[in-house]
Amino acid sequence: MSRVGLKHLHIPEGVEINIDGDDVTVKGPKGELTRTLHPEMTIKIEDNVLTVERPSDNKEHRSLHGTTRSLIGNMVEGVSKGFEKSLEIQGVGYRAMKQGDKVVVNAGYSHPVEIENRDGIELEVPSQAKITVKGIDKELVGAVAANIRSIRPPEPYKGKGIRYEGENVRRKEGKTAK
Repeated sequence: MSRVGLKHLHIPEGVEINIDGDDVTVKGPKGELTRTLHPEMTIKIEDNVLTVERPSDNKEHRSLHGTTRSLIGNMVEGVSKGFEKSLEIQGVGYRAMKQGDKVVVNAGYSHPVEIENRDGIELEVPSQAKITVKGIDKELVGAVAANIRSIRPPEPYKGKGIRYEGENVRRKEGKTAK
């Protein structure tokens, strides 16, 4: 049994869910998200409680059950609270700055790397060593943060690079260690 799929999703005040066939639209104070879900999953709303049911116990339906519930839960949380990922920049001369609606990152290359805002994503630079990615779509926020991290991933010898806030980078000893 899917433990995630069996959980009931309580719909907060100000959030509206419309189900039109396979398409689920969630509207809230922060925006609106639409997603097409698997047609075999049944979604029911009763008394501000959403439940997802599966047609059978075969392996595909069991895996889709929890996934569908998680996707809808992330949509509800996104339009009500929003999502945020923070990145730290470590290294001598490595820094980020906001220029207009772009973020410019100097990460040890011969040229600065420019990151442009995408629809539904807000990039903030509270300090030269920190970038914050905010948005209502959890998948898109994570993808943009991973894209920024891939500019210069943290390396294990000196720990320089761009990492998620709170990420633990395993350090290695150099060649001179005995």
